[in-house]
Amino acid sequence: MIADNGLVATIERLKKQRNAVVLAHYYQSPKIQDVADFIGDSLELSRKAAATTADVIAFCGVHFMAETAKILNPNKTVVIPDFDAGCSLADDCPADAFAAFRHQYPDHFVVSYINCTAAVKAQSDLICTSSNAVDLINQLPQDRPILFAPDQNLGRWVQRQSNRTMTLWPGRCTVHEAFSEEALLQLKLEHPRAEVIAHPECQEHLLELADFIGSTSKLLNHTEISSSEAFIVLTEPGILHQMQQRVPNKTLIEVPGVDGCSCNSCPYMRLNTLEKLHRCLDTLKPTIEMEESLRQKALLPIRKMLEMSS
Repeated sequence: MIADNGLVATIERLKKQRNAVVLAHYYQSPKIQDVADFIGDSLELSRKAAATTADVIAFCGVHFMAETAKILNPNKTVVIPDFDAGCSLADDCPADAFAAFRHQYPDHFVVSYINCTAAVKAQSDLICTSSNAVDLINQLPQDRPILFAPDQNLGRWVQRQSNRTMTLWPGRCTVHEAFSEEALLQLKLEHPRAEVIAHPECQEHLLELADFIGSTSKLLNHTEISSSEAFIVLTEPGILHQMQQRVPNKTLIEVPGVDGCSCNSCPYMRLNTLEKLHRCLDTLKPTIEMEESLRQKALLPIRKMLEMSS
């Protein structure tokens, strides 16, 4: 703890020295969350990145999130503690394969979940997050066919909520597909009064067992406003740190993975550490860079999302 305290103090000093802001996703480790200037889900972090006056953005999340910050802030230095902090969803949707897939549906309006690379964003008409996906789809003309990528579980849930038929790219989040249905059913038996709250990236058969479905920020808010005293939480367990702070008197229950392990913790998110955050603020590396024409193409659907979400 003493070593951590010294590291935190150094990080705080470097933030002031660099005029840096530390943005962190809810799925980061508690230690990272505690030194962040702002914690949020993908939509909240996109808004914060677009509005910041800092010279340096240290993005404690995964690579596509830091890329989004760079797309929105071409003249700022954007660093990520670990350059290898990727995303199974982004990996599941290579830009060249996506281009071939899109070619099969030339009349479709392309809506891409923000969990994708800049190269896929550049091929999209609109970006969405799990917070705003249903609302954005509902704003699109009813007669316009929609291609949705890359998360098929989120896509199926959005279809049900919006009553729209969409062509889905077959991607998935390995973390949200790791939950055990058997363990969930057992937890429901052990805690009959607990609400099951789930992220829409979970598989359909698990969502059918949920009492409330929403993005990470909506799950967090729900624990505050719900009269329930206990929650079985179906999403990456990093969110439990913020939930515990907001509802310290409520019971929060993590669902194990299919092998009874904690494989529902995102291995990519956990690559970022306090030591790596300190190093990237000190050296301003590794940085996020991209070719300007790609950045401009990727910026258009992100701007459209922010405008439609305001």
